[in-house]
Amino acid sequence: MVHSNLSKPRFSGILLHLSSLPFGGTCGTFGEPSRKWIRLLSQNEISVWQFLPLTPTDDTGSPYSSPSSFAFNPWFLDANDLAEEGFISKQTVKELPDTFCSSNTLKLDFSLANLRSRKLSRALRNHWDQQSLEKHLEFDEWRLSQFWLDDYVCFMELSRQNNGLPWWEWPEEFSLHDLDQLEEWKSRYKDYLLEQKLLQWHLNRQWKALRKIAQVNGVLLFGDLPFYVSRNSADVWSNRSLFSVLPGGNLLNQSGVPPDYFSETGQLWGTPVYNWQVHKNTNYKWWRSRLKHQWLQVDLLRLDHFRAMDSYWSVPGSHLTAENGCWLPSPGLELLTILKNDFGPSLPLVAEDLGVITEEVECLRDYFGFPGMKILQFGFDGNLSNPYLPENIKGYKWIVYTGTHDNATTNGWWREQGDEIKERFSQRDKGNFESPSWKLIEMGMYTDSILFISPLQDILSLGNEARLNTPGTTEDNWNWNLSDFDNVVYLALKEYSTLSKTSGRSFKEVHNIFKDFL
Repeated sequence: MVHSNLSKPRFSGILLHLSSLPFGGTCGTFGEPSRKWIRLLSQNEISVWQFLPLTPTDDTGSPYSSPSSFAFNPWFLDANDLAEEGFISKQTVKELPDTFCSSNTLKLDFSLANLRSRKLSRALRNHWDQQSLEKHLEFDEWRLSQFWLDDYVCFMELSRQNNGLPWWEWPEEFSLHDLDQLEEWKSRYKDYLLEQKLLQWHLNRQWKALRKIAQVNGVLLFGDLPFYVSRNSADVWSNRSLFSVLPGGNLLNQSGVPPDYFSETGQLWGTPVYNWQVHKNTNYKWWRSRLKHQWLQVDLLRLDHFRAMDSYWSVPGSHLTAENGCWLPSPGLELLTILKNDFGPSLPLVAEDLGVITEEVECLRDYFGFPGMKILQFGFDGNLSNPYLPENIKGYKWIVYTGTHDNATTNGWWREQGDEIKERFSQRDKGNFESPSWKLIEMGMYTDSILFISPLQDILSLGNEARLNTPGTTEDNWNWNLSDFDNVVYLALKEYSTLSKTSGRSFKEVHNIFKDFL
C-alpha cells in the first residue's frame, strides 16, 4: 500500500522478471526462487509483483519476440520441485548444468539455460513410464485442453532439426504446415514431442501452484503481453492467414512506428501486422483465446503498444526502414467490447500508452477504464507541462514508474544527464536520500496514482550494469541476475515498505479494490 485513504487506497509494487531471480540453476524458476520472492513481498506488505512475458525467448533472450504466445519459458521449470515429486531423480538434478559450477558471473547464460532445459526434458521423458496412471491421466486431460500445444511442440522440434533456421527456410512440406506430412512426421518423432509437452505440463502445474501461494500472501501477479507476435513463431507458422505474411513466409506488411524526433527513419520491428479482416471473420477467436490464456495466469496484464488497438503503422514487408508506412485503423473498440462480454465489465488490462499518443487512443483507453502509464525519468526536460512530471500526473487511474525494463536504471540515467536536468531534479528533492533512484521513488510515492512500481534495480540503487534492456540493440540484454536475497535486499525492501507507509490486506481485499477502481 502507498499513502492510502478510505476512499482511494493505493498500492506499491516491484518490477522484477523471473529470469533475474537467484537460485534457480541458471536463472529464476517457478519453484523456491519465486516462492521466496513472494514471501519477501508479502512480509513487506508490497502488493504487486510485475514481470515481463513468461513465454520462451528468441535467440537474443528477448521475451517480446517469442516462438509462442501461449507456451511458458522452459528455463523457469524448477528441477528441485520435480525431484521432490518423483518426476526425476535427485541425482539428475545434481548432474544438470548450472551457473554456479560454470561461471562466477551474474549474467544469465542463454546457451547454458537452453542446455539445462534440454537435459531436463530428456530426464522427464526417461522417467515418464515410471509415473502413476493418475499422473498419466492428468497429463492427457491437460494436453487435450490446450489447442496450441501440438503446433508449438512441432514447431520447436522442427526448429531443432533444422538447426534453428526460421520456418520459412525449412523443407517445403514442413514450412507450408502440411497436415498430412506432419502426421507422418509426428509419429516418427513422438518421443521428442512428448518431451516438449511434458515440459509445458510441468510448467503449468508449477505456475498454478505459485499463483495460489501469491493469493494466500496477498500479492497480485502483474503480467505483460506484446501486441505483435514474432514472424518466426508457432503462431504465425500454423495460423498464417491471421497475419500479413505470404504463404512462403515473406512479410506482406510489417509493424513499426513512423519517423520522429528520436529517429529520422522511424522504427522497423519486423513482425507481421494482423490481417484484421480475417480476425473479424472468425469473431476474434485467436485474440480471445490469447487473452483468456493470459488471465488464467495473472491478475493484471499490461498490453504493450496499446496505441495499435486504435490504429497501427503498416510498412511494406520489403522495406528496410519505417519511413514509407501509413496509419491504418484497428478494430480495437470492437475487439475490446467482445472481450468485455467474455470476461466481465472490468477487464484487468493496463494500457502501455507511452510515446506520442493521439486523443483517439486516450479516448479508447478511458472508455474501457484502463489505467495508463507514467515514467518519471521522462519528466525533467524543462517543460513545465510535461505529462510525466509528478505534479502533472492527475487522477487515480495511472501506474507510475521510476522507469521500466526498457529504460536505464535511475542511477544510470542520472549519470547520463547534464547539469541543467540534474539541477531541476535536485530542486524537487523532499527527502535526504543520497541515491537519485530513491529521490525518484519518493516522488512517485507522492502522486495520486493507484499503483506505484519501481524496478528492483532502483530500490537497490544499482547503475546501468544492472540495466535489463537497451531498445534498438541486440547484445548484452535480458541477462541481469540478482546474485542473492541477501541483507542488502532485505534492508532495501524494508525501506521501500516504510516509505510507502504500507498497511497489510488480504489477497481478496486487494483484488476487489483493483476490480472496483480499475
